[in-house]
Amino acid sequence: MSDDSKPLTPSKKPALAERRSDATEIEAFLRQARAVATPGKANGRLILALDATMSRQPTWDLACELQGQMFDAVGKTGRLNVQLVYFRGLGECRASKFVADTGALKGLMTSIQCRSGQTQLGKVLSHALKEAAGSKVDALVYIGDAMEENIDELAEKAGRLGLHGVPAFVFQEGNDAAAEKAFKEIARLSKGAWFRFDRRAAAALSKLLSAVAVFATGGIKALETRGRPEDLLMIEHLRGSKSP
Repeated sequence: MSDDSKPLTPSKKPALAERRSDATEIEAFLRQARAVATPGKANGRLILALDATMSRQPTWDLACELQGQMFDAVGKTGRLNVQLVYFRGLGECRASKFVADTGALKGLMTSIQCRSGQTQLGKVLSHALKEAAGSKVDALVYIGDAMEENIDELAEKAGRLGLHGVPAFVFQEGNDAAAEKAFKEIARLSKGAWFRFDRRAAAALSKLLSAVAVFATGGIKALETRGRPEDLLMIEHLRGSKSP
Protein backbone atom coordinates (compact mmCIF):
# COMPACT_ATOMS: atom_id res chain seq x y z
CA MET A 1 0.00 0.00 0.00
CA SER A 2 1.44 3.40 -0.96
CA ASP A 3 1.80 6.34 1.43
CA ASP A 4 -0.94 8.13 -0.51
CA SER A 5 -3.55 5.60 0.61
CA LYS A 6 -2.57 5.51 4.28
CA PRO A 7 -4.79 7.47 6.68
CA LEU A 8 -3.13 10.05 8.90
CA THR A 9 -3.34 7.97 12.05
CA PRO A 10 -1.04 7.61 15.07
CA SER A 11 1.29 4.63 15.31
CA LYS A 12 0.15 1.57 17.29
CA LYS A 13 3.63 0.98 18.66
CA PRO A 14 3.96 3.40 21.62
CA ALA A 15 3.58 2.15 25.16
CA LEU A 16 0.00 1.86 26.46
CA ALA A 17 0.22 4.82 28.86
CA GLU A 18 1.58 7.13 26.18
CA ARG A 19 -1.05 5.95 23.70
CA ARG A 20 -3.89 6.79 26.11
CA SER A 21 -2.49 10.25 26.70
CA ASP A 22 -2.09 10.88 22.98
CA ALA A 23 -5.64 9.76 22.17
CA THR A 24 -7.18 12.12 24.72
CA GLU A 25 -5.11 15.09 23.57
CA ILE A 26 -5.66 14.40 19.88
CA GLU A 27 -9.42 14.01 20.28
CA ALA A 28 -9.60 17.34 22.10
CA PHE A 29 -7.54 18.94 19.33
CA LEU A 30 -9.85 17.60 16.62
CA ARG A 31 -12.99 18.65 18.52
CA GLN A 32 -11.64 22.19 18.71
CA ALA A 33 -10.80 22.18 15.02
CA ARG A 34 -14.30 21.04 14.07
CA ALA A 35 -15.84 23.64 16.36
CA VAL A 36 -14.03 26.57 14.72
CA ALA A 37 -14.48 25.38 11.14
CA THR A 38 -16.08 28.03 8.94
CA PRO A 39 -16.58 26.52 5.48
CA GLY A 40 -17.79 28.25 2.35
CA LYS A 41 -16.61 31.83 2.95
CA ALA A 42 -12.95 31.80 1.93
CA ASN A 43 -11.35 32.48 -1.42
CA GLY A 44 -8.27 30.38 -0.73
CA ARG A 45 -7.20 27.17 1.00
CA LEU A 46 -3.79 26.84 2.58
CA ILE A 47 -2.24 23.84 4.35
CA LEU A 48 0.12 24.76 7.19
CA ALA A 49 2.32 21.77 8.05
CA LEU A 50 4.66 21.61 11.06
CA ASP A 51 7.45 19.33 12.16
CA ALA A 52 6.64 18.85 15.85
CA THR A 53 9.50 16.50 16.69
CA MET A 54 11.64 17.24 19.73
CA SER A 55 14.45 19.02 17.86
CA ARG A 56 12.11 21.96 17.22
CA GLN A 57 11.18 22.53 20.89
CA PRO A 58 13.63 25.44 21.44
CA THR A 59 12.00 27.58 18.74
CA TRP A 60 8.45 26.24 18.92
CA ASP A 61 7.00 29.28 20.70
CA LEU A 62 8.55 31.63 18.15
CA ALA A 63 7.26 29.47 15.32
CA CYS A 64 3.73 29.53 16.72
CA GLU A 65 3.86 33.31 17.08
CA LEU A 66 5.06 33.80 13.52
CA GLN A 67 2.56 31.33 12.16
CA GLY A 68 -0.17 33.31 13.87
CA GLN A 69 1.10 36.60 12.43
CA MET A 70 1.16 35.24 8.89
CA PHE A 71 -2.60 35.54 8.69
CA ASP A 72 -2.81 39.17 9.81
CA ALA A 73 -3.04 40.42 6.22
CA VAL A 74 -6.09 38.31 5.39
CA GLY A 75 -7.31 36.63 8.56
CA LYS A 76 -9.82 39.29 9.61
CA THR A 77 -11.55 39.18 6.25
CA GLY A 78 -12.31 35.46 6.46
CA ARG A 79 -10.97 35.04 2.93
CA LEU A 80 -8.53 32.26 3.77
CA ASN A 81 -9.26 28.77 5.06
CA VAL A 82 -6.29 27.09 6.72
CA GLN A 83 -5.70 23.47 7.67
CA LEU A 84 -3.13 22.60 10.31
CA VAL A 85 -1.09 19.42 9.81
CA TYR A 86 1.62 18.24 12.19
CA PHE A 87 3.69 15.16 12.89
CA ARG A 88 5.65 13.96 15.90
CA GLY A 89 6.43 10.85 17.93
CA LEU A 90 6.21 7.33 16.54
CA GLY A 91 4.18 7.71 13.37
CA GLU A 92 1.73 10.32 14.64
CA CYS A 93 0.53 12.63 11.87
CA ARG A 94 -2.67 14.63 12.29
CA ALA A 95 -4.72 17.17 10.34
CA SER A 96 -7.42 19.61 11.45
CA LYS A 97 -10.37 20.72 9.37
CA PHE A 98 -9.94 23.79 7.18
CA VAL A 99 -10.80 26.80 9.35
CA ALA A 100 -11.22 30.53 8.78
CA ASP A 101 -10.90 31.52 12.45
CA THR A 102 -7.13 32.03 12.55
CA GLY A 103 -7.18 33.07 16.20
CA ALA A 104 -8.61 29.70 17.14
CA LEU A 105 -6.09 28.04 14.84
CA LYS A 106 -3.25 29.70 16.69
CA GLY A 107 -4.73 28.34 19.91
CA LEU A 108 -4.63 24.85 18.46
CA MET A 109 -1.01 25.31 17.45
CA THR A 110 0.12 26.45 20.88
CA SER A 111 -1.52 23.42 22.49
CA ILE A 112 0.75 20.98 20.62
CA GLN A 113 3.78 19.66 22.49
CA CYS A 114 6.88 18.50 20.60
CA ARG A 115 7.82 14.81 20.95
CA SER A 116 10.77 12.76 19.77
CA GLY A 117 10.39 10.96 16.47
CA GLN A 118 11.41 10.72 12.83
CA THR A 119 10.33 13.16 10.13
CA GLN A 120 7.16 12.32 8.18
CA LEU A 121 7.29 14.83 5.36
CA GLY A 122 6.21 12.15 2.89
CA LYS A 123 2.90 11.83 4.72
CA VAL A 124 2.44 15.59 4.64
CA LEU A 125 2.96 15.71 0.87
CA SER A 126 0.67 12.72 0.32
CA HIS A 127 -2.00 14.37 2.43
CA ALA A 128 -1.70 17.61 0.46
CA LEU A 129 -2.12 15.65 -2.77
CA LYS A 130 -5.23 13.96 -1.42
CA GLU A 131 -6.74 17.30 -0.39
CA ALA A 132 -5.90 18.86 -3.76
CA ALA A 133 -7.56 15.97 -5.59
CA GLY A 134 -10.80 16.72 -3.73
CA SER A 135 -10.80 20.52 -3.88
CA LYS A 136 -8.38 23.25 -4.90
CA VAL A 137 -5.47 23.86 -2.49
CA ASP A 138 -3.70 27.14 -3.17
CA ALA A 139 -0.50 26.63 -1.19
CA LEU A 140 1.36 24.40 1.26
CA VAL A 141 3.54 25.94 3.96
CA TYR A 142 5.98 23.61 5.70
CA ILE A 143 8.24 24.51 8.61
CA GLY A 144 10.88 22.03 9.76
CA ASP A 145 14.55 21.50 10.51
CA ALA A 146 15.40 17.95 9.44
CA MET A 147 14.75 15.34 6.75
CA GLU A 148 15.18 11.61 7.39
CA GLU A 149 13.33 10.18 4.39
CA ASN A 150 14.03 9.08 0.82
CA ILE A 151 14.56 12.25 -1.18
CA ASP A 152 13.52 10.63 -4.48
CA GLU A 153 10.13 9.67 -3.04
CA LEU A 154 9.64 13.18 -1.68
CA ALA A 155 10.65 14.68 -5.03
CA GLU A 156 8.10 12.58 -6.90
CA LYS A 157 5.30 13.80 -4.63
CA ALA A 158 6.51 17.39 -4.83
CA GLY A 159 6.40 17.18 -8.62
CA ARG A 160 2.82 15.97 -8.46
CA LEU A 161 1.95 18.90 -6.20
CA GLY A 162 3.37 21.20 -8.86
CA LEU A 163 1.15 19.57 -11.47
CA HIS A 164 -1.84 20.13 -9.20
CA GLY A 165 -0.93 23.81 -8.83
CA VAL A 166 0.02 23.52 -5.14
CA PRO A 167 3.32 25.37 -4.55
CA ALA A 168 5.17 24.39 -1.39
CA PHE A 169 6.69 27.25 0.61
CA VAL A 170 9.34 25.57 2.75
CA PHE A 171 10.82 27.36 5.76
CA GLN A 172 13.91 25.66 7.18
CA GLU A 173 15.10 26.05 10.74
CA GLY A 174 18.81 25.51 11.25
CA ASN A 175 21.47 24.55 8.74
CA ASP A 176 21.15 20.81 8.21
CA ALA A 177 22.64 20.18 4.75
CA ALA A 178 20.53 17.11 3.91
CA ALA A 179 17.36 18.93 4.90
CA GLU A 180 18.34 21.98 2.85
CA LYS A 181 18.93 19.89 -0.25
CA ALA A 182 15.58 18.12 0.10
CA PHE A 183 13.63 21.24 1.01
CA LYS A 184 14.98 23.22 -1.93
CA GLU A 185 14.11 20.36 -4.30
CA ILE A 186 10.57 20.14 -2.92
CA ALA A 187 10.13 23.87 -3.37
CA ARG A 188 11.53 23.79 -6.91
CA LEU A 189 9.50 20.82 -8.12
CA SER A 190 6.26 22.11 -6.63
CA LYS A 191 6.96 25.58 -8.12
CA GLY A 192 7.12 27.13 -4.65
CA ALA A 193 9.99 28.70 -2.70
CA TRP A 194 12.51 27.88 0.05
CA PHE A 195 13.48 30.25 2.85
CA ARG A 196 15.63 30.09 5.96
CA PHE A 197 13.65 30.13 9.23
CA ASP A 198 15.96 32.33 11.30
CA ARG A 199 14.96 33.33 14.81
CA ARG A 200 17.15 36.45 14.43
CA ALA A 201 14.97 37.69 11.56
CA ALA A 202 11.51 37.21 13.04
CA ALA A 203 10.08 40.39 11.51
CA ALA A 204 11.21 39.45 8.00
CA LEU A 205 9.81 35.95 8.41
CA SER A 206 6.47 37.30 9.55
CA LYS A 207 6.25 39.44 6.41
CA LEU A 208 7.16 36.52 4.14
CA LEU A 209 4.54 34.32 5.77
CA SER A 210 1.92 37.04 5.33
CA ALA A 211 2.89 37.20 1.65
CA VAL A 212 2.19 33.47 1.36
CA ALA A 213 -1.25 34.03 2.90
CA VAL A 214 -1.97 36.82 0.40
CA PHE A 215 -0.82 34.57 -2.46
CA ALA A 216 -3.17 31.81 -1.29
CA THR A 217 -6.15 34.15 -1.51
CA GLY A 218 -5.43 35.74 -4.89
CA GLY A 219 -2.26 34.38 -6.48
CA ILE A 220 0.51 36.52 -7.94
CA LYS A 221 -2.02 39.21 -8.91
CA ALA A 222 -2.88 39.74 -5.24
CA LEU A 223 0.82 40.10 -4.40
CA GLU A 224 1.28 42.61 -7.20
CA THR A 225 -1.73 44.61 -5.99
CA ARG A 226 -0.46 44.79 -2.42
CA GLY A 227 3.04 45.52 -3.68
CA ARG A 228 5.05 45.37 -0.46
CA PRO A 229 8.78 44.45 -0.60
CA GLU A 230 8.06 40.96 0.73
CA ASP A 231 5.38 40.51 -1.95
CA LEU A 232 7.82 41.45 -4.69
CA LEU A 233 10.41 39.05 -3.26
CA MET A 234 7.83 36.26 -3.24
CA ILE A 235 6.91 37.02 -6.85
CA GLU A 236 10.56 36.75 -7.85
CA HIS A 237 10.83 33.33 -6.25
CA LEU A 238 7.58 32.11 -7.80
CA ARG A 239 8.60 33.26 -11.25
CA GLY A 240 12.01 31.66 -10.92
CA SER A 241 13.96 34.88 -11.40
CA LYS A 242 15.62 34.60 -8.01
CA SER A 243 17.44 31.45 -6.90
CA PRO A 244 16.90 30.37 -3.26
